[in-house]
Amino acid sequence: MAIAVLSGLAACGQGALTASGPPPPVGAEDLAKVVLKVGDQKGGSKTLLTTAGLADTPYRIEWSTFTSGPPLLEAASAGAIDIGGVGNTPPIFAAAAKAKIAIVSSGKGNVESDVLLVPSGSPARTVADLRGKNIAVAKGSSAHGQILLNLKKAGLSTKDVKLNFLQPSDAYAAFTQRQVDAWAIWDPYTSQALLEAGARVLVDGKGTANGYTFQVAGQPALADAGKNAAIKDYVTRIAKAQRWSDAHRPEWAKAWAAETGLKIEVTTKATDRGPDLPVALDDTVVASEQELADAFTADKVLPGRVDFASFVDKRYAADLGSVG
Repeated sequence: MAIAVLSGLAACGQGALTASGPPPPVGAEDLAKVVLKVGDQKGGSKTLLTTAGLADTPYRIEWSTFTSGPPLLEAASAGAIDIGGVGNTPPIFAAAAKAKIAIVSSGKGNVESDVLLVPSGSPARTVADLRGKNIAVAKGSSAHGQILLNLKKAGLSTKDVKLNFLQPSDAYAAFTQRQVDAWAIWDPYTSQALLEAGARVLVDGKGTANGYTFQVAGQPALADAGKNAAIKDYVTRIAKAQRWSDAHRPEWAKAWAAETGLKIEVTTKATDRGPDLPVALDDTVVASEQELADAFTADKVLPGRVDFASFVDKRYAADLGSVG
C-alpha cells in the first residue's frame, strides 16, 4: 500500500514530496532564522522584488547571480542555492541529469521576445536558409528549445546546422563580430541586439515556444521546514511582483536599466512586450513541457525520455492561486 501511495504521488506530479508530504509550518521566530539562498540573473528577481516594494522578507535572502538557467539549476541540485527562476528548457535538461530539483511555480511571458536573430545584411530569409550555418545559443536554455522547434518546423534538425554553445554575453560579441550567422536569444538581449547591433528577427517563438518560466527549488530545501516556509512566501512575492511590473511597466523598465546598465530604450522595448505573469502550474503547463522534452529526446539531444511531471511539486498551488 505504501508503494502504491508513493507511485500515486509521482503520477500526480508530486515527485518532490516525501511519503509524509511537505514539512509542517514554522512560527515567525523560526522563520526569522532562515537564510534562503536564491539564484538570480542580473536584473531579475532581486531587482523585481525591490522595485515592487516586496523585498522586505521575514527571513534573510542570500543572492547569487548566474549568467543563465542551466548553471543556476546545477547549483540548486548541488545545494549551493535553494531556489531560482529559469526559462522553459533548463528544468528539462536538469531532469535528464537526474538533478535533485522540483518545479514549484510557473509564469508565462510573451513568446515574441524568444527569437532567432540574423545580422541586418544576412541573406537568410527563412530558417531553412540556415542549413550548414553557425548559430549561437546557450546550451539548455529556453533559446535552445526555441531553435530546436523552429528547426523542426522548417524540416531541419540540430544536425543540419552548427550550434555554437555560448552564454549570452559571449554570444552577443560573436554575433556583432559576425563570427556566427544567427543567434537564438531572449529579452533583454533581443531588444539590445535589435536597437544597438542592427539585428533582424528571422523568426520568433510564435507557434513554437511556449513562453513558460519557472521557479525551481532544490529538494533538500523543500524538505527543510524553515526553508519550505520561506520558499512559499518567496514564490508568492515573485507572483505579486510580476503582477506589479505589468501594471507599472515604465517604472520597471527604469529599474531594470539601472540595475543592468542597459539603455532605457532597450528595457522599455523589452517591457513593452509584456513581462512574465504568474500562471497555474497545471496539466496544460506540464503537457507543453513534456512535448518540448520529447522533442529534445527525438533529436537525440537528450539520452532518453524525461518524465517532466515527476519533477513538479504543486504544494504551493493554493497560496499562488490567491495571487490571481
